[in-house]
Amino acid sequence: MPALQDTPASGPRSLTIRSLGAQGDGRAQENGAWVNVPFTLAGETVRVDGAGERLKLVEVLVPSPDRAAPACRHFGTCGGCTLQHMAPAPYATFKREQILRALSARGLVADVAETWTMPPGSRRRATFTAKRAGKQILLGFHARKSHELVAISECPVARPAIVAALPRLKEIAGYLLSGKDGIAILVTETASGLDLHVTGLARDVKAIARVQAASAALQAGFARVSIEGADVLTERQPGLPAGAAQLFPPPGGFLQASAEAEAEMERIVREHLKFAASVADLFSGCGTFALRLAAESSVLAAEANTAAIEALKASVRAAHGLKPVTAEVRDLFRNPYAARELSRLDGLVLDPPRAGASAQVAEIAKSRVPKVAYVSCDPASLARDLRTLVDGGYRIVRIHPIDQFLWSAHVEAVALLERAP
Repeated sequence: MPALQDTPASGPRSLTIRSLGAQGDGRAQENGAWVNVPFTLAGETVRVDGAGERLKLVEVLVPSPDRAAPACRHFGTCGGCTLQHMAPAPYATFKREQILRALSARGLVADVAETWTMPPGSRRRATFTAKRAGKQILLGFHARKSHELVAISECPVARPAIVAALPRLKEIAGYLLSGKDGIAILVTETASGLDLHVTGLARDVKAIARVQAASAALQAGFARVSIEGADVLTERQPGLPAGAAQLFPPPGGFLQASAEAEAEMERIVREHLKFAASVADLFSGCGTFALRLAAESSVLAAEANTAAIEALKASVRAAHGLKPVTAEVRDLFRNPYAARELSRLDGLVLDPPRAGASAQVAEIAKSRVPKVAYVSCDPASLARDLRTLVDGGYRIVRIHPIDQFLWSAHVEAVALLERAP
């Protein structure tokens, strides 16, 4: 007779949270299996409901001393933040431990600094979703792991200018929404004003609707409006300070989410690469690091996105007093720089997407570049690539955790390496 299987738990019951997972959810054991409970902390006794791997928190019966009051009324429904219920000190430790765990999984030991944490109200760019619900227009973020849109009226993470623009964004979205499908609205605060980029429009949106949306944005004081990568209206060229230069982002182009975090990462990278006569900025985007490094070094910048490279070139042309900057459109995943090309450099910085840069890192590991600064938004891919570099003869000097995405489980890092003697 076959053994009876345990009936999956369901209905309200109590659990003890053992630890936090990589996504910031509390983890508990139930019937010999691990389950996840959002918005909980290690050591808490909680009442939960539901079945499967992800349960619903009903009530915190015994709170952790690390628990804090959330900063936003939308926390718990809006999926933008997942860790507002954690006090600052353990929150910073959690971020640092994300990196330590990833390193350990690859057999690496390194000096990992304390976490630099972004202050509230400093995120300069955010992507909102807008959609129709009957006669209303909803604007906000999706609930976590859900298609449900949570309309927001505040956001303690975003810059005040972005929060103040929420009513105007709803008005602009009203011209561009067709049917029940939503659109994405990326808003970036620049030195010239708010830069607006809209994507996801339905095919039946009329040209007149685009004009009306741009007109409404102009009246609201927006610097630029672009739709699906095309500039619709530029009242003032969006620009951001980048050392002695101005960075001119293309419509929808990648930027660091926080000016404060960008400045801290730039400080760390420049200190590591000081006295380098020639450097490379790989996965350069539109020049976040390249423009600053060019104050002291000649720079080779490479990026697969053509619009980003053209924007970088425009920034270089408009700047004064920079060392030579060579900007190249190049897919570093398929066509990485060879070790012999890199060996002519005195240092390099790379800031790849979440997937990391395994092909390019393999060439760096074979090169003679004395110093490397690796900027990463994913601890797992960072640890994998650091393993390759260490096996190739590099030494990890220090890793700096950067909390650029406040109250989320994501953590950036700047890893500094030197080629061992």
